[in-house]
Amino acid sequence: MRGLFTLQTLSTQKIQEIIDLALAFKGGKSSKKYPGKKMATLFFENSTRTQYSFQTAMINLGISVIGFNASASSVNKGETLYDTVRTFESLGMDGVVIRHSKDDYYKELENIKMPIFNGGDGAANHPTQSLLDLMTIYEEYGHFAGLKVCMIGDISHSRVAHGDLEIMKRLGMEVYISGPSEFNDGCAPYLTMDEAIEKCDVIMLLRVQFERHQEKMKMTVSEYHKLYGLTEERVNKMKKNAIIMHPAPINRGVEIADSVAECEKSRIYKQMTNGVFVRMAVISMVLDGNLWFY
Repeated sequence: MRGLFTLQTLSTQKIQEIIDLALAFKGGKSSKKYPGKKMATLFFENSTRTQYSFQTAMINLGISVIGFNASASSVNKGETLYDTVRTFESLGMDGVVIRHSKDDYYKELENIKMPIFNGGDGAANHPTQSLLDLMTIYEEYGHFAGLKVCMIGDISHSRVAHGDLEIMKRLGMEVYISGPSEFNDGCAPYLTMDEAIEKCDVIMLLRVQFERHQEKMKMTVSEYHKLYGLTEERVNKMKKNAIIMHPAPINRGVEIADSVAECEKSRIYKQMTNGVFVRMAVISMVLDGNLWFY
């Protein structure tokens, strides 16, 4: 299968190559175009940043974009994911981006020949989000080894956390988690919120994913913000060169105070900008035959 599904199968060298190409696109040092190519975005879950960032990346590369409305498609007649994807392959697409609620959905698509790009699968993987996070950190510090990162919030339901943690550890970063006990799945050492604020170079906030919860959260939104939210008081205690990140969408007043979301330390909107260039790099490398999934 061609495309990008998870970073777990990529070497740290290949990940650095993707980041370097993304930086070249951002700096205007690469201007690859793929006229005549067509790609579709198949999103079975809601999305703003990932879907339209991929579409912007395609447009920047000269690729024609085909949209998809799951609610108005034959999915509502019982069409399987495989048959939907196979249909777009038969229509002559040169690749598809897929977001789906099922973990590892791509394992059902082994007979598909066209490239597939994972726009998020359940609570498992979100590889281009992890790449844009890494790009943002690399731009800030110029390296990964030794940096301390804490992910704070809804760890257990977050494909961003699970994807980022694995690759950050491989890149030599010290990774910690924090948040309510019901969201802690033990994937990294735990810090209290205030320990994380004082110790870490990167504070990565995660959205409380109410739509994935089987039960109601054990505390109110105001209680969550008081215990685990990033407030101005906590920002003032961060290390001098520490930065704030968030995969978005952000819940202002829940995991982050409204006044903090765009403060001097925030890189949240820079992450969104970098997402376009990371996705340009990934698409380009796959179309050029330089990125494979085995």
